[in-house]
Amino acid sequence: MSHPFDPGYVAEPFLTLCSEYPGADVYPPDQFRTEWGPIFHRGRLDGSARILVIGQDPAQHESVIRRCLVGEAGRRAQGLLRKLGVTRSYVVINTYLYSVYGSVKARTRKDPRLVDYRDRWIHALLAGGRIEVVLAFGRVADEAWRFWKATPAGESIDVGYAALTHPTQPESASNGDKVKLAEATTALLRNWNKALQAVAPRVQHPDVPTPFIAYGDAWADDDRIGIPEFDFPAGLPAWMREQDGWARRVGPDDLAKRRNITIRIPKGVLT
Repeated sequence: MSHPFDPGYVAEPFLTLCSEYPGADVYPPDQFRTEWGPIFHRGRLDGSARILVIGQDPAQHESVIRRCLVGEAGRRAQGLLRKLGVTRSYVVINTYLYSVYGSVKARTRKDPRLVDYRDRWIHALLAGGRIEVVLAFGRVADEAWRFWKATPAGESIDVGYAALTHPTQPESASNGDKVKLAEATTALLRNWNKALQAVAPRVQHPDVPTPFIAYGDAWADDDRIGIPEFDFPAGLPAWMREQDGWARRVGPDDLAKRRNITIRIPKGVLT
């Protein structure tokens, strides 16, 4: 059985970008979990990507796998990409290289060193002229794109663009309230429908031509789909790709949780 995988950062400019990333002097440790290292991307770096997705910041699953948007948010985003007919030709980066700890100050968000390094990634991914659509999940991702568009290089780029509600915003906003969760989910899906209708005409080279089918008012069974094996580093266990919940920040206080990511193989994997 063949196991396709992502070969990683094998060519320029990504080799240099991965060797010149900013650290704690740019990403303050009181605002970011810099101790877990930077997470750079997920998807195609060979110039074949047609959609660029900008996420927010890595969670614990991403810190283990070293790829962006690999948890529940990633599966929901994957379903959205499929509605555009894009099953392979995409690339994902985050607004921030490191997981957010607490909140990010405005001064940090606008630090030229942080912004300039992120802009180098966006420029590298758009340089070939093959990206047709950019999707930004969440407010800070939208801000990241607007910062880029204000640069001389950004002003000359013509791509479809949509700012979307973050895939797991309903869970974070509802705080366990089922009624609020349902309402927030409906609002998210309406936001996504509007965005899809706006950018779908700009996707001129889908992997699989797909007629537009709108989301309903709640998640349907096939709205979230698995992330393909070819997006991950070689040899990653299948259970890390197929479900959530195997990585948790554990500890009696915030500092202990920051120091610890506990990995537990899900039930059913071992007999």
